[in-house]
Amino acid sequence: MDNHRDDHQKSPYLIPVLLSAFAIPLSMLFWTINVAYSLFSNYDQNSDGQFEIDKMLGYSVISPWRWLAAFLIPILCALWGLKQKSIDKTGAFLGFLMGFILTLTSLTHVACLMAFFFTSSKATKFRLDRKKKIEELRDGGKRNWIQVLCNGGMASQLAILYLLDVGCGERPIDFDKDYRSSWLSMGIMGAMACCNGDTWASEIGTVVGNSDPFLITTRKRVPRGTNGGVSWVGLLVSALGGLVVGLFHYVTVLYTVDSAVLELSTPQWPIIVLGGIGGLLGSIVDSILGATLQYSGMNDKGIIVERPGKGVKHISGRQILDNHSVNLLSSIIIALSLPRIANLVWP
Repeated sequence: MDNHRDDHQKSPYLIPVLLSAFAIPLSMLFWTINVAYSLFSNYDQNSDGQFEIDKMLGYSVISPWRWLAAFLIPILCALWGLKQKSIDKTGAFLGFLMGFILTLTSLTHVACLMAFFFTSSKATKFRLDRKKKIEELRDGGKRNWIQVLCNGGMASQLAILYLLDVGCGERPIDFDKDYRSSWLSMGIMGAMACCNGDTWASEIGTVVGNSDPFLITTRKRVPRGTNGGVSWVGLLVSALGGLVVGLFHYVTVLYTVDSAVLELSTPQWPIIVLGGIGGLLGSIVDSILGATLQYSGMNDKGIIVERPGKGVKHISGRQILDNHSVNLLSSIIIALSLPRIANLVWP
């Protein structure tokens, strides 16, 4: 578990950008598999129930209100972030584009984004002075464009697939009657739950409690702020961070989907539980990657750094990925695996 800190040196942005580009064909591959699977199985062919749902949810034209919401909601969120100094101008611009895509597809998707954005921004400011004594931070915890890309890039790509395959509009999660939209929505929520869970764990778990964390791969005690270091409090907090994302999704479904459609669909409460699972698994995956593929060392001032150098004592990991790449890779893994988990456990 680690936060979105940067070294004072220039960050190597090439790897996360390449990972983001790699996620596009990967998500397209999974989408193609899902389309083929639904066409050659019983999914989306449960005639009566599915016909009624499609009839009531048929969105052929994007309404002016949805266009307005797609512009207004991201702009307000970006302005709030700039005012709170939780995001810089580059991050605000890219965040607006991602928010536009997510809002255009479904309000449930932008609800997940808002849950992550607002709560993680507050978590970043939590006991900030203490964090500065533990690890290197830059700009008081502001997020820039690369951090926004790594946290929201996978969700935005899945939202584009949702727009191409399903269209615009709010739909309940029902893998029996509406497989592809359910899969994509769970993937979007999974990406956001992963990012929020890991952020909560690193930003809150790092400065709560008195004992040092243990490295997830060896269970050896390591200094706070070490990449891959986890604590029981941090794991609990990561699940709570995912639960918040799931709760936002669930409430939005209840208030935006027609009651007649909900009556024909399966119960929606598992959305909350799946959000918690996504947050917990996302934090665990992030920690495993951080402990093995991300460098952690302690300089002569007792501060955790991510690059080797003079006077830096190695703690764990290898300098293969940076923090941005780990965050992005974790969100990709959870976004592609949580829909399958949801399909297996859904009542």
